[in-house]
Amino acid sequence: MRRVVAAVIGREDRRLLIGQRRRGDTSALKWEFPGGKVREGEELQAALKRELEEELGVAVVKSRQIAQVRHQYANDPEELEVHFFAVKISDGDVAPRCFEQVAWVLPKELGQYDFLAANRELIAHLATGKIKAEEVLEDG
Repeated sequence: MRRVVAAVIGREDRRLLIGQRRRGDTSALKWEFPGGKVREGEELQAALKRELEEELGVAVVKSRQIAQVRHQYANDPEELEVHFFAVKISDGDVAPRCFEQVAWVLPKELGQYDFLAANRELIAHLATGKIKAEEVLEDG
């Protein structure tokens, strides 16, 4: 099983950061939350910090796991285990390094984007307000 971390990064205006995969990537031009593979022996929080620095050039100030999903893509023999975290990042500019584009969107707008299948359940919870990333961080 391949473990992956993904960050639900929110701003003061309640908008969330999403990224669009590059044209040459697997699942090209699909939208996702920033993150990536957990290395062998790596803690989830450490992987989250490393991936966000690599992908966006940002530092994690605070994070808390909000969901976990197992998903099997038809074209991949290995099952995926995705750990989603609500994340607060340090102030400053986001420098997307591995996305076609990024967008800051309101939770209710998430359904307008073509997301990777493993993200769909979380998208529904965020869009309906069942999960509010900013409140999870305040409680933690």
